[in-house]
Parts: sequence; C-alpha cells; structure tokens
Amino acid sequence: MIRFGICNELFEGWDLMRVCRCVKDLGYDGLEIAPFTLAPRITDLPAWRLKEIRETIRDSGLETIGLHWLLAKTEGLYLTSPDSSVRAHTAAYLIALAEATAALGGTLMVLGSPKQRSLLPGVTIHEAYDHAVQVLKAAMPAIGAAGVQLCLEPLAPSETDFLNSIAEARSVIERVDHASLVLHLDVKAMTADTGGSVTELIARYGGEAGHFHAQDPGNLRGPGMGELDFGPIMRALTASGYDRWVSVEPFDYSAGPEATAQQSIECLTHALASARGAR
Repeated sequence: MIRFGICNELFEGWDLMRVCRCVKDLGYDGLEIAPFTLAPRITDLPAWRLKEIRETIRDSGLETIGLHWLLAKTEGLYLTSPDSSVRAHTAAYLIALAEATAALGGTLMVLGSPKQRSLLPGVTIHEAYDHAVQVLKAAMPAIGAAGVQLCLEPLAPSETDFLNSIAEARSVIERVDHASLVLHLDVKAMTADTGGSVTELIARYGGEAGHFHAQDPGNLRGPGMGELDFGPIMRALTASGYDRWVSVEPFDYSAGPEATAQQSIECLTHALASARGAR
C-alpha cells in the first residue's frame, strides 16, 4: 500500500518533536531523515541518541522511513574516487549509515549525493563505474545484513555527470548483484531522463523501485505547488504495482515548511484517491 512520508530537512531549525507533530497532524505516515540534520556525521551520534530519535518518531505515531542525502556535507568520502582508501572509507560509512538506519527504525537509504559521485579530474566514465561498483560490493553484504535496502538514485545532468538515467543506475545494480541494492525513482530526475516520459518510466520500472521521491520539477517546490499534474503519476505508480513509500522531497522551501507539507500531501492524497477510483 502506498503511504506518504516527507523529508525532514525542509523543517530546518525545528526540534524533532515539533516536526513529528506537524507531519502527523497533516496526515503523513513517515519521516525521512537527512543525516546532516542530526550530526556532521552519523557516527557522531551515540546509541542512546539514535534510540531517543527513534522513540520520538514512533511515539508521534510516525514511522522512520530511512535516510537520504547520505554523503552530503561530509569530507573525504566519494563514490567514484580513484583513491582506494577513500573508496574503503566510503563503503565503511555506508555501512555505518545502514546500522544507524536500523537503529532509528528505518528500512531504506537513498544514495543520491551528487557532489560525492561526479567524475573527478582524470577519471573516465568507465573507471567511475568500476569504482562505484567496488564501493557498493564492499558495503552491500553488511547493509543487507542490517535489514536495510540501499536505493540507487539516478540524478539529472544539472546535478552530476554520473548516473543520469535509470538505465545507467540499473547497470550498476546488475553489476553489484545484491538483493538489497535496488532502484530509486525521483520525479525531477525522471523529467531529465532520455529513456521516456515520467509516466512511461514509472510504468516500466515502478514495480522494481524501492522508493519514490516527489516534487515539482519546474519550481522545485512540493507536489501541487507547480504546474506538474500528479494524477497521471499516481495512476502510473499504482498500475505498475508500486506499493511502498512516496516521500515529499522539495528543494525550494520558500513557501514555508508547514504550507509546503500541507499542499504536498493534499495534492498526493487527492491524486492517489483518483488513481484508485480509476482502477
């Protein structure tokens, strides 16, 4: 069953309890967390603090979805680095993130982090693929053992020059060949994917996706805050067999966190109800 969550970074400056109360009151079921909102590195958080965060979210009637922006605002970590020690540290940090995800009660992580994967000087695209595959092969057994799925996110060329399409992300997933490494779908990224329209891509790949992010690709605000019609998107998702989380992930919060969260869930709830009624 599709359920709605929201990413916590748009509530910048709010304490966690206030975020949870707002999100729950608006009708969301889950909270997705950017690690940099908790600490400079997830390894800075002691076990008691992870437990406290988990209990705050749970006691508010929400579920912890998991983590995203995994490598954002970190130093010395890089998915496609030619330096083997950097790759080893990156794999180890992904494992630490998975352990923290499990401690928080979450079950998935989204690997986007464009600034930690773009091609470095002197690194060819083929080498970058090899480096990324090596990192993921090193990390995935422990990530899977933690009960966490890692969702690999294609991103638009405006953000990075590595893994810009679903087809490219799937090629890495196939090479790593681990059941807990799956595809992530993002509305903004799919609008830049040359493999088809957003609804075509959802129809083709929705059934295998581990997670889904929603926002308006035109103005980067929440669903329903721009020109994109989410009715066809939700119809395509339900028809594809996708039955997991849809998380609101806006990049422009200028309307304010509460207004953004409210308009987004109103749009998605209406679109999902229409999609179910059309079946």
